[in-house]
Amino acid sequence: MNTIAAYTLGCKVNQYDTEAMLEQFEAAGWRRVDFADEADVYLINTCTVTGTGDNKSMKLIRRILRERPQSGVIVAGCLAQRDADRVSLPGVRLVIGTARRSECYALYSQAVGEGIQLRAVGDIQKAGFEPMRVTRHEGFTRAYMKIQEGCDRYCAYCAIPYVRGRPRSMPMDRLTDEANALGEEGYKEIVLTGIHLASFGRDTGATLPQAIEAAAGAEGVLRVRLGSLEPVTVTEDFARFCADTPKLARQFHLSLQSGSGTVLRRMNRRYTPDEYLRAVDTLRKHMPLCAVTTDVICGFPGETEEEFKESCGFVEKAQLSRVHVFPYSRRSGTRADKMPGQLTEAVKRDRARELISIGNRLEQAYVQRFVGLVREVLFETAQDGSVEGYTGEYVRTRAHGNPGEMRPVHMDEAQGTLLVGTALRDR
Repeated sequence: MNTIAAYTLGCKVNQYDTEAMLEQFEAAGWRRVDFADEADVYLINTCTVTGTGDNKSMKLIRRILRERPQSGVIVAGCLAQRDADRVSLPGVRLVIGTARRSECYALYSQAVGEGIQLRAVGDIQKAGFEPMRVTRHEGFTRAYMKIQEGCDRYCAYCAIPYVRGRPRSMPMDRLTDEANALGEEGYKEIVLTGIHLASFGRDTGATLPQAIEAAAGAEGVLRVRLGSLEPVTVTEDFARFCADTPKLARQFHLSLQSGSGTVLRRMNRRYTPDEYLRAVDTLRKHMPLCAVTTDVICGFPGETEEEFKESCGFVEKAQLSRVHVFPYSRRSGTRADKMPGQLTEAVKRDRARELISIGNRLEQAYVQRFVGLVREVLFETAQDGSVEGYTGEYVRTRAHGNPGEMRPVHMDEAQGTLLVGTALRDR
């Protein structure tokens, strides 16, 4: 039996795409093995969101070509779309970008049959929403469902619109069918993801609340979680809808990128700090204990010490629940790459360290607020005689129970960012 191994760099959407490609090989009778094992084919799904992503992707490609010269190599994803020449090294059998991934097995078979290196990288701006089906997900409780692809925001620092194309959405009938199938397969939580989830339905006439309702309506599904949103998504009506949807997780990832208004303008982000704060306040008005998590870039070109302090102060003021910090990474072809005032790596690292410290303190303070309360926890993995899972607010919780079940848990104490509690009988 032929074997295939895969490695994914980058985001959850990329992980979804990798799984969809792997399942094509399995449907043809192949067996997947661990990436560290010997395989007939190695699939590397690349990332190009940062220079680090580029470097990691290229390093991995070269290592596999060197260590497994008799194996076939497939290079897919964002770096392949952005720079097919760079990844088309001798020994790579198939280069496939961010479209035609649903044809991965067929394209690889064609390349082998013809004895050629095949490139399947076209004009991504002309691509539609690619039909891909994933039946296997990490663990057995949570499934990711990619319902949206592409972005047209063109933030000054970001290469994603160039490699993922324009926004397009999964049709509602397919979305409903896939959610129902995931429920039938036993997944208790569905995470709705996309490259720019806020654009869902713009091309089809559907809305994000309709997508949430379809996923929440699937039999067997106990919780629906959202991927990253834009602050402009959060209106009074949207927040009220979320509060009135019991199965929707009370965790909202609102991309911030900077708490400085002047930096946001240079980034071409389409909101101000005040507008961001209004979105946070609107969510908390309807769901007082909801988690608001975010991403922040530090060291953007021209970021002064004053602007950085302004950003830190805003993160504190907004009392965000979790902060993912990224030092700015130059991307050729973006406007920010040509901006004056590029900061040194040392400055960016120092600023990242300070923001991470603030984020850690805020997260611990947020978790502490749950001590003494009861929250529904979806248990996922056994851990040292107990089970760990997550609340709807995505707070990691340890208690006694069984993987795959959702139970109310009384939160007895907080250990850093971990809650330890006592599972109760269903209320």
